Amino acid sequence: MIWLVSLLGSAVILVAVIASWRALDARTDRAARNRLIQTEAGGGRAYTPALVAGLPEPARRYFNYTIQAGTMLRTVAEIDMTGELGLGSQDDPKYRSMQASQILAPPHGLVWNVKTGRISGSDGATPERSWTRFWLFGFAPVVRARGQDHRRAAFGRVVIEGAVWAPASLLPGEHVHWEPLGQNSARVIVDFNGLEQAVDIFVGNEGALTKVVIQRWTNANPEKMFREQPFGGYVSGFKNFSGYRLATRIEVGNHFGTPDYFPFYSANISDIRFPGGQGA
Repeated sequence: MIWLVSLLGSAVILVAVIASWRALDARTDRAARNRLIQTEAGGGRAYTPALVAGLPEPARRYFNYTIQAGTMLRTVAEIDMTGELGLGSQDDPKYRSMQASQILAPPHGLVWNVKTGRISGSDGATPERSWTRFWLFGFAPVVRARGQDHRRAAFGRVVIEGAVWAPASLLPGEHVHWEPLGQNSARVIVDFNGLEQAVDIFVGNEGALTKVVIQRWTNANPEKMFREQPFGGYVSGFKNFSGYRLATRIEVGNHFGTPDYFPFYSANISDIRFPGGQGA
């Protein structure tokens, strides 16, 4: 009988420890989201084409399509989405439906809270650190990742998603400069807090994004070694959100533009809001 009482006591302690651990993750996510919202750097200014007059023509086309003249500049976006995550490989994608909400605040970071089937958790990045934390049934930790390689990879995600959903964050400034690439493409380079990431944007005749590409620091390769690899995908379904024409459909993956391309992330955007502004 004593062993049973001891076992039950240990189980209660284990449940309490895991519950506290899970609650700590949630508090950390909320604190990071609130902190990122405070990085809003629009400064109460409105967009005018004069802000991009010195950029390569495809970049000017991108901004003038994506941000309507007179729209208040917003560098932080709150995004709601559904879609699919591929938890397998190119040969066996194992797609699972997902629901997620995200704070995106380039170049400072992001917090992406997601639920897919029995698994829930978050990807996050702030100027100092980054993390991936996922739980099975909200009880058993199944993925915990962080570190300098992770932070560099997360910064790539912050910047490429900025090109899609927070274009005002890529206006030329202290941390941002643009270079020409081609008739319908341009490169933006963002350096911030010791990290640098280039994003190649491709636009249509009107200036709507068609695809985005980066060389991302990742270990998504057979050797599981961190190195730069092509990452990117396609965007479409543009909709007006408070003066911003933003994509509501995105498909991205590793090894973009090669035979090994695996689009493991596809999302349909249901709403985009801006701190201090309004949704669609």
